[in-house]
Amino acid sequence: MTKQQLFEQITQKNSYLCVGLDTDIKKIPSHLLKEKDPIFEFNRQIIDATAEFAVAYKPNIAFYEALGAKGWGSLQRTIEYIPKECFTIADAKRGDIGNTSGLYARTFFDKSSSGLDFDSVTVAPYMGSDSVMPFLEFEGKWVILLALTSNTGGDDFQNLQVHNAQSSVHSPQSSGHYSEKSLYEQVILTSQKWADSERMMYVVGATKADKLLKIRELAPEHFLLVPGVGAQGGSLEEVSKYGMNQQCGLLVNSSRAIIYASSNEDFAQIAATEAKKVQQEMEKYLQIYS
Repeated sequence: MTKQQLFEQITQKNSYLCVGLDTDIKKIPSHLLKEKDPIFEFNRQIIDATAEFAVAYKPNIAFYEALGAKGWGSLQRTIEYIPKECFTIADAKRGDIGNTSGLYARTFFDKSSSGLDFDSVTVAPYMGSDSVMPFLEFEGKWVILLALTSNTGGDDFQNLQVHNAQSSVHSPQSSGHYSEKSLYEQVILTSQKWADSERMMYVVGATKADKLLKIRELAPEHFLLVPGVGAQGGSLEEVSKYGMNQQCGLLVNSSRAIIYASSNEDFAQIAATEAKKVQQEMEKYLQIYS
């Protein structure tokens, strides 16, 4: 999916909602456990209920890996079921040396190899360019790079100040001058040498909305994947106000607040109600801020 196609979906649906399919066998309604594939059945009903309000779906791979071969089967069926016009994100947070990253990329992007065909995958940047570039070798596929996450432990590293010559960041002519940047800022700046806004997005936690103005200075055209709205307490209004650009530039993820809004047989109906509420709020912010 291209950036323009994603923006067209946002415009058509007046939504930038990403539904996180963090599907836990211990949390799904008990009546589904009699199904041959309870995880897929839960996902199928959630997708049917929310597809008119969502532009993207993000399975968290850990919930499927934990179930072994059955979980991978459920994941494959889920990806095949998601409407083709919706953007798909493998929330895998992979990051390793080049040849291993190449195999991770094949896992999520090469249907003939693994049976999976995601549009994008989340990648940890800590090991640098050679751990990211193998994902970008797949034409038309996206890397969503972890930049500024919403978890408390993210502050252990992401806000550390790094001392760099400006010549290595922005200005080749300014050799000898140094500037301090937070590590997450350096990640955003350096990674733009690897891919442009047509192939790369950044993860920015909704609870870090105060940093979005700075992030937009560093990456004005890129899409941002923003988790943390809803159950984690992030403000959709603040994220929209400070993070939106002329093509929206946001995918705001909600997982638990939608998919686990009810644990009863009406779970899909209640999920649709919650997704619609978010979409209606997003429609308002699209009119104000984009």
